[in-house]
Amino acid sequence: MFRASVLTIFPEMFPGPLGLSLAGRALNDGLWSLEARDIRASATDKHRSVDDSPAGGGAGMVMRADVLAAAIDAASPAGDRRPRLLMSPRGRPFDQARAAALAEGPGVVILAGRFEGVDERLIAARGLEEVSVGDYVLSGGEIAALTVLDATVRLLPGVMGNVQSGESESFAEGLLEYPQYTRPQIFEGQAIPEVLLSGDHKKIADWRLAEARRITAERRPDLLIRPERSESRD
Repeated sequence: MFRASVLTIFPEMFPGPLGLSLAGRALNDGLWSLEARDIRASATDKHRSVDDSPAGGGAGMVMRADVLAAAIDAASPAGDRRPRLLMSPRGRPFDQARAAALAEGPGVVILAGRFEGVDERLIAARGLEEVSVGDYVLSGGEIAALTVLDATVRLLPGVMGNVQSGESESFAEGLLEYPQYTRPQIFEGQAIPEVLLSGDHKKIADWRLAEARRITAERRPDLLIRPERSESRD
């Protein structure tokens, strides 16, 4: 079973949206598990402090290496094969390929940082992989952790009712998803493209691929130059 552990000073933020829809049903069905561990439980002073002023001066506070190390060790003892992620705006961009790779593993341990960040020594000492969900700064890593888990959990076996849904989504094969349509056949004067009503599966597949390429070229041309991209949708 896929096991997720999130280290946070706001454990009440979990499961949050992960307790609903696909992820929530899978959680209730035992297809994966989620532990939200309060970092403050690993603090040693009466105030349950997890941060201190930055060395060298500056604004804000920095999360302490000793407290975080104790929290990580409690959640992920020796022998735990799960990767350890630190949600960070300076991290490697999280993408569909990384979500798929995580879904194939035993789970994940995610540190949701706060304040100005975490002591740099902790990252190396506990082998943390810095991961970013976008080129912007959030108030903390919790929302980013929810994003990573939602993208990953939906790829676990048995979570999505129709496996093909995941195979044709944006980024699944290096392209943005083609346009989708459903009833009514005419909406405010706009009709569903005739090819989608033709019943010719080859023509439909060709149209969808062409549309996926067009939209990707218009909106994310950077995806088209990635050497690992595969355009096959047969």
